[in-house]
Amino acid sequence: MQSYDVRVWNVRRRTSKGAPYQLRWTVDGKVFPEPFLTKTLAEARRAKLMTAARSGEAFDTETGLPISELRQLNRTSWYTHARDHVAMKWPHAAAKHRASIAESLTIATLSLLPTGKGRPETELLRRALYQWAFNAGRHDETPPEAEAQTLAWIKKNAPAVVDLDSAKKMRLVLDELAKRQDGKAAAPNTVRRRRAVLNNCLRLAVEKELLPSNPLSRVHWELPKAVEELDERSVATPAQAAALLQAVRGQGQRGEHLTAFFGCMYYAAMRPEEVSVLSVDHCTLPENGWGRLDLSGARPQVGSGWTDDGMPYEERGLKHRARKTVRRVPIPPVLVQLLREHIDQFGTGDDGRLFRAVRGGPVRSQEYGVVWKEARCLALTPAQVTSPLARIPYDLRHACVSFWLRSGVSLAETARRAGQSIAVLQRYYAKVLDGEEERMNELIDQGFADQARDERPAP
Repeated sequence: MQSYDVRVWNVRRRTSKGAPYQLRWTVDGKVFPEPFLTKTLAEARRAKLMTAARSGEAFDTETGLPISELRQLNRTSWYTHARDHVAMKWPHAAAKHRASIAESLTIATLSLLPTGKGRPETELLRRALYQWAFNAGRHDETPPEAEAQTLAWIKKNAPAVVDLDSAKKMRLVLDELAKRQDGKAAAPNTVRRRRAVLNNCLRLAVEKELLPSNPLSRVHWELPKAVEELDERSVATPAQAAALLQAVRGQGQRGEHLTAFFGCMYYAAMRPEEVSVLSVDHCTLPENGWGRLDLSGARPQVGSGWTDDGMPYEERGLKHRARKTVRRVPIPPVLVQLLREHIDQFGTGDDGRLFRAVRGGPVRSQEYGVVWKEARCLALTPAQVTSPLARIPYDLRHACVSFWLRSGVSLAETARRAGQSIAVLQRYYAKVLDGEEERMNELIDQGFADQARDERPAP
């Protein structure tokens, strides 16, 4: 516990053998003595305690020391603290977030380690930190000999947390977090994510009283600005999207199997991880008219080392939604037909899932990415292939949302169907919404004209 009730007495001389001078002070009524060989040393110590007390610093009630001194005595290393932070976060973090924490802390730790003779190779350091030190799922396992020796070196040479109370050191760490492994600038959103991880780790150090305050708050370091608007050049028209789906279908059985997969992204604005878990039980597919999908989960792809069951993917609820939330998405007849044909041709897995990899299991991004790349070459002109137009499959979702907005679907309904907040929708699709301004103005003008006509007196 801490207390501000501190009284420091004058130095006194004792007649006993040993150190003849003694300084005594009280913290919350408890007396703490300290012997000295000379009066000068005792007076210097008294002045230090008096300065701490007069500046309003708290004292520890167990040791009697000012909190600043207690921190200096606590030499918990950054490596130990970061490893404990990972272990604390692990049980409640999603697999992708676990990997993100490990990546961020690996980069930060590499920037804090001493350079020069005796330092292991950077790639070995990175592997030992990322795969072993900051993977709490492997903390009970014994790493290979090279990694084990590297971790021992890191533990010995990592700085103490208290030594990180420096704006200069934090700036160096932030500069490293803003780089890719090849030295080029990392994507703005990646930098923001890494900084957030570092900030959380330092906040925990403050909570544990290893640091007086978060040193990041003293660094005037501007985060790179992220592009938060949709690049309209990436948005495919309905005709282009249809041509791309046809090009997917033309790539043999694998392409035929993935046609409805991509169709769900374009006609229902589904994310790939949501399509991956789509089951026949989630589908209402009438013979005529509109159908419906009841989406309740996602299966994001992630390395097997970050999941609890060792699988390369994680079964989760909908993104940014409570675990049992269901999102109902009406789907047009064209997608109803695609899904009915898919089920008739390929059936479903034992678990009812519609889409499966060649050897079973979920369809991986590497697999459908190759098919999509070929489809672009087949369906688009050479100039379009080199452009951002539908460069990645996720652009189909953006094209779908853009089409809904341009068709006059309200923001609230578009956000509900796409599983986004209205605020994100307005920010990311701002250019699409701006393009509708003239049409909306015409509707308002028409409303004024109708109102004026209704209020005109009868002849």
